[in-house]
Amino acid sequence: MSAAPTRHRALLSAVIALIVAVSAAIYVGVAADDGDTGRSTLARGKTPRNSAAPVSTGTWVGTWSASPVGAEPGTETEGLAGRSVRNVVHTTVGGTSVRITLSNLYGQSALTITHASIAVAAAAESPAAIAETMRRLTFGGNTTVVIPPGQQTLSDAVRLTIPADSDILVTTYSPTVSGPVTFHPHARQTSYVAEGDLTEDATGMRYTTQAQVWRYLTALDVLSDESDGTVVVFGDSLTDGITSTANANRRWTDVLWQRIRSAVETGQDVPRYSVVNQGISGNQVLANGNGRPADNQSGVGRFGRDALGRMNVKVVVIDLGVNDILRNPNLADPDQILDGLRTMVRQAHARGLKVVGATLMPFQGHRGYTAARESVRQQINAEIRGGRVFDAVADFDAAVRDPYNPRKFRPDYDSGDHLHPSDKGYARMAETFDLNVLKGTAPAEL
Repeated sequence: MSAAPTRHRALLSAVIALIVAVSAAIYVGVAADDGDTGRSTLARGKTPRNSAAPVSTGTWVGTWSASPVGAEPGTETEGLAGRSVRNVVHTTVGGTSVRITLSNLYGQSALTITHASIAVAAAAESPAAIAETMRRLTFGGNTTVVIPPGQQTLSDAVRLTIPADSDILVTTYSPTVSGPVTFHPHARQTSYVAEGDLTEDATGMRYTTQAQVWRYLTALDVLSDESDGTVVVFGDSLTDGITSTANANRRWTDVLWQRIRSAVETGQDVPRYSVVNQGISGNQVLANGNGRPADNQSGVGRFGRDALGRMNVKVVVIDLGVNDILRNPNLADPDQILDGLRTMVRQAHARGLKVVGATLMPFQGHRGYTAARESVRQQINAEIRGGRVFDAVADFDAAVRDPYNPRKFRPDYDSGDHLHPSDKGYARMAETFDLNVLKGTAPAEL
């Protein structure tokens, strides 16, 4: 008589065990969601030192990025083997979780990273970290990642409060020869290198080598409740901010984000967007640099990766074309430049993205100026202002030109080389950008 109840209890126990197992599987499935499609319910991070909270909500957006430009001179053979590379980057919006993208686009051999970390900087212009913010990064749950030549990799998400408008330290260590190093020159931000594996060293005391370049790191994304999407600004040195004050974040894109932030905080009807900078000094719409893969790849060639490939893009701003005029040994064809710009717009529209385009700023007084080149610039600007290229226009030409001679910069907006703005000129560009053009999506037809 006692055998039946025993069997019933065994069956009940099996059913309960099955329910628990199914519930656990569902939870693990949710935890594996890395948020690539926008909203996320759990930030992923698989290292024992990163005690992730059980639930986090928000939207994945880009808070910083930089385009890979080329192979760093002097690193062709050994890369930076046996050294810790500490990149310093500046955020726009903040978040509760973070992940990074590392690139080996210009490497000729596999890049092995055995140790990587992220932390909030302790002070401006310093390699020191706030010790309690130091987090070890993983890739697919592993501390080691091997990035093939020509490829990039995305880290796991890690729980860490990333403040808005702050410096973040991203450090990588590679013990093996893997040259050349994929880098972004003209960073206008000092980063650091130390001998040995000092990836999680918070003091920064042995980071004695400095350089204004970014190495390997091309993006920093955050899980944020401060932003609903990303504005990607795509351009050349005028966007890269080559003449802005170093370590001061005075590129025009920095000022643009500050304007968006202030507008949102004061209740204005503007989108809650972050801003990332995909400018490359010397970049052209049509022409590549040298090498395979080409360094300083053309705007048309890199647009898919550097603009459309950024996290949760909502709007693209394009400020590109001056170098096509100045660097062409012959007289540039304005129609070809315009065709290249329209090609990028079509690619963005295929993704449902709105594109804001900038007029080309003046350059009289620069060594490359000629009346014929000025005529090409004017023809391109006429098409842009006429609404025949972009969905909306940022008239930077009108913003910075000298009212007494519109072929050149107003003197206080000129950095001195008659091609690039001063800090005041960069601020003027951002101040005249109409934030209302960030609203909406791509039209059905241009």
